[in-house]
Amino acid sequence: MRKGFSFFSLLFIGLFIISVTNSGNSVMASGNPKFEYQEEENRIDLGTIYIDEMGEINLEIEFKNTGTEPLIVSHVRACCGTRVRDWTKEPVNPGETGIIEVHFRLAPRPHNISRTVLAMSNDPGGQKVLRIRGRVAERE
Repeated sequence: MRKGFSFFSLLFIGLFIISVTNSGNSVMASGNPKFEYQEEENRIDLGTIYIDEMGEINLEIEFKNTGTEPLIVSHVRACCGTRVRDWTKEPVNPGETGIIEVHFRLAPRPHNISRTVLAMSNDPGGQKVLRIRGRVAERE
């Protein structure tokens, strides 16, 4: 009798957890915010930067809410020594744009530039990645 009670208690708790998890997901999916970077194919091409012209790189990356509900960007992070200075933290209404400001320095030697910026928001599609590419070269 005691084993049966334990089994049904665990079964009830498991079903309760599953139902709470599923109801939370449906609430998130019921809204329709949509995060879209304004850069073509979510890429920024810096082209070739020559060592004698090199300085700090400051970018303002635009994104737009193409959905029907307000978009809230909760967190933005970047890799490889790229610093996220600021981003639009207030809700972005449908059709409006926001900004992500990033900053980085490049090593004064020939190399390829490969950076990423990752934005997390209430978009049901999940986090959005932007790639920054380019090349540092010496003048010939």
